[in-house]
Amino acid sequence: MRPSDKLLDVRDLSVAFTQGGRTSLAVDRVSFSLERGRTLAIVGESGSGKSVTALSVVRLLGATSATHPSGEVFFRGRDLLQIREDELRTVRGKAITMVFQEPMTSLNPLHTIEKQIGEILELHGMRGEEKIRSHIVELLAEVGIPEPATRLGAYPHQLSGGQRQRVMIAMALANRPDLFIADEPTTALDVTVQAQILKLLKELQNKHGMAMLFITHDLGIVRKIADDVCVMQHGKIVEAGPVAQIFTTPRHPYTKALLAAEPKGDAPKSDDRAKPVVTADNLRVWFPIKRGFLRKTVGHIKAVDGISVTVREGQTLGVVGESGSGKTTLGLALLRLIRSEGPICYLGSRIDGHDSNAMRPLRRDMQIVFQDPYGSLSPRMSVADIVAEGLEVQHKDLSYEARREIVARALKDTGLDPAAMDRYPHEFSGGQRQRIAIARAMALEPRFVVLDEPTSALDMSVQAQIVDLLRDLQKRRNLAYMFISHDLKVVRALATDLIVMRHGKVVEKGPAATIFAAPQEDYTRALFAAAFRIEADASGAVSQ
Repeated sequence: MRPSDKLLDVRDLSVAFTQGGRTSLAVDRVSFSLERGRTLAIVGESGSGKSVTALSVVRLLGATSATHPSGEVFFRGRDLLQIREDELRTVRGKAITMVFQEPMTSLNPLHTIEKQIGEILELHGMRGEEKIRSHIVELLAEVGIPEPATRLGAYPHQLSGGQRQRVMIAMALANRPDLFIADEPTTALDVTVQAQILKLLKELQNKHGMAMLFITHDLGIVRKIADDVCVMQHGKIVEAGPVAQIFTTPRHPYTKALLAAEPKGDAPKSDDRAKPVVTADNLRVWFPIKRGFLRKTVGHIKAVDGISVTVREGQTLGVVGESGSGKTTLGLALLRLIRSEGPICYLGSRIDGHDSNAMRPLRRDMQIVFQDPYGSLSPRMSVADIVAEGLEVQHKDLSYEARREIVARALKDTGLDPAAMDRYPHEFSGGQRQRIAIARAMALEPRFVVLDEPTSALDMSVQAQIVDLLRDLQKRRNLAYMFISHDLKVVRALATDLIVMRHGKVVEKGPAATIFAAPQEDYTRALFAAAFRIEADASGAVSQ
């Protein structure tokens, strides 16, 4: 590659964090380059330095304790580590854009989607209200938001996790950047939309000559979209090269371990004799659509529309479907965290009429692990306080020392060092934060747990560990799980029974093994085909 071909040229980049008088290297003399029109993927386990490297390119580590002991980041021949902040602002958002891993923390909860995308367009020179609105609708349509013109006034909390991520991608692509940095951009997306987004990014790249720096733990996506790969471990690049070479003839033991990592083992067999823990019959959750000056109800979004489910002791009900199909809403309704219609029973007793006071004693038995670990963890609380919060409410008689002991055990059970319990969420990687969220739920020793995409933020090797952990906890405690996910490989490893949702309704249901072996409905077959085609890409069995 000639120097003039390099849009981005990173040389000997190091990133150090200083805290409490101690300095540690998060990135250690990393070098790579990227041409126009090509895609470089950086892969590795949580905490390997992938995201820190990407953030350093555009100096988004901000006012943290980060420093650069060494390194240069040349973009179009200019060292971004040396230019003034006002010069850098003209680069960010136009020439270089970035999509972050967790969209709910990147989108302003108080502003509509139209306002947030419009601000980016106005900031970089677009004028005219109608022109801006038209371009926003076009962008939302490009990234697969249904009926985009009707979603301009929506707020982030009114969108599904996958839809929020698509809005973030639309914002990043608004000014047709030269370099698009994507930090786990398809984490929150189901497999069919994931394929659409990857196809969209490739089309835009081919059309505009855009370079992409892709941060991901999903090796199937790497095989599908990247030209070159850098494998990171403990802040260093241990192996780099073209995608075909890395996937077919990996040299480093760590790369070989990553390629071999996937959830293994068998889920418990479906057993109708197992005791029902939570049941629901003809459950409905309808959200009113209000329009006009008087905000009259003109229709409903039928997020959950007449669904009946049973979750049994020691078993896992898998819930799959595309983003916006109602999966998370179903889980929240069963936990009585949102209003619903239809009977819900916990251990045979009706709870659908319970108010918040009546539900409080049941909260320790019914827990949830949310999809977005950073959004569900208070940045002002230490890990010890986060995990112990439920204990303080439900077990007021416990001493401070007893709570610390339970917290330490919960952290150890989820693969975290109990010595880190006094640190804060921002000091952990995305995968580590997800494990903190699981530890918080398990500390109360619940009987029913809703797992809403609990492995979505985790790299492949940690996914396998978490699946083993969840299976072990279930076996030891006879836990009932509702496992919501778009990652069908993980669902296949955990689910006893399965329901497939679309537009708030159940398309197909039954024993998971039966459905995975022979799906009966066209929608289910299409969903499985999209998921396992990407999986086959990663293994090299199928080429696109």
